[in-house]
Amino acid sequence: MSVATTSASPVSSGLSGRQRGSEFAELSRLINAAGLLERRRGYYAWRIAANVGLFVLGATVFVVVGDSWWQLLTGVYFAVVFAQFAFVGHDAGHRQIFASRRRNDLVGYVHSAVTGISYRWWVGKHNRHHANPNHEDEDPDIDIPALAFTTEQANAKRGLTRWVARYQAWLFFPLLCFEALMLRVSSVQAVLRREVKHVRLEAILLGGQTVCYLTAVLLVLPSLKAVLFIAVQQALMGVYLGCSFAPNHKGMPVLAKGEQLDYLRKQVLTSRNVRGGRWVDFLLGGLNYQVEHHLFPSMPRPNLRHAQRLVQRFCVRHDLPYSQCGLLSSYAQVLRHLHTVGADLRNEHRRPAAH
Repeated sequence: MSVATTSASPVSSGLSGRQRGSEFAELSRLINAAGLLERRRGYYAWRIAANVGLFVLGATVFVVVGDSWWQLLTGVYFAVVFAQFAFVGHDAGHRQIFASRRRNDLVGYVHSAVTGISYRWWVGKHNRHHANPNHEDEDPDIDIPALAFTTEQANAKRGLTRWVARYQAWLFFPLLCFEALMLRVSSVQAVLRREVKHVRLEAILLGGQTVCYLTAVLLVLPSLKAVLFIAVQQALMGVYLGCSFAPNHKGMPVLAKGEQLDYLRKQVLTSRNVRGGRWVDFLLGGLNYQVEHHLFPSMPRPNLRHAQRLVQRFCVRHDLPYSQCGLLSSYAQVLRHLHTVGADLRNEHRRPAAH
């Protein structure tokens, strides 16, 4: 296993594959016995109703305020609301809400109609990430043209992306301003390439969301204010989503090509939890319990807090590193890792040219 330029392999722990498998089976029995995989439909009914209420409130304020520069604050508000819708869509994609795939998909498609992100494209991409988190060749979440998460990726960059990777720690948060836009672009590309299951449905939802969104904004605001409102709302939505997902794995060990771990270690060693109270649970949509979420993706969001204590004690008992830190510390670790990965490129830039 490698983190940037360091190498330390937990694979050679002396445990057989059978023993490792029995470890996860033991943990699964503990989780099941505690009832933590049972559906929490009441919680999700309340969460969805609250999000709808927040959306309606924001839309009412938007119309009442009308042609005003105060609408930029409304854009900030809608960035948060759209991200909250995306979190519920995430949970639906993992079948956390209902036992039925069809019902989860219905919730997911409805929420995608608000966020402007293709539900099926995102689920496929996210499932690949869960299957191989932080794997250099198989995790799409660390295959990002503008960023490098290993020195090998950094050295492979060319042109503008090489310059970006050189200073990526400084550029990380500004780049997140484009995250929502890139999700939308990738969604449209997936539909045009027919890479999603229900192409017509996805096309209608994406097209309908875009038309309704632009029409509503342009009916209320003049052109300049409309453009700025959209820029603020989309940029901050991207920053919010990026800041919610980045602490989970960035800066954690990266598996090199051909490197394999059993399921338990693959999920625990590459994930990081973020400590905090219920406000952090709300702010990050439950993604702050990343270790537990990766071990049990279908576990309903409100149960992750209760599972955390069981999983942490289990990891301590089995001598497994369990990573967690505060919110600000998690961002610091991400930025330090990005800065370290770009070091070779910065040193290359500073070396005098050969004569």
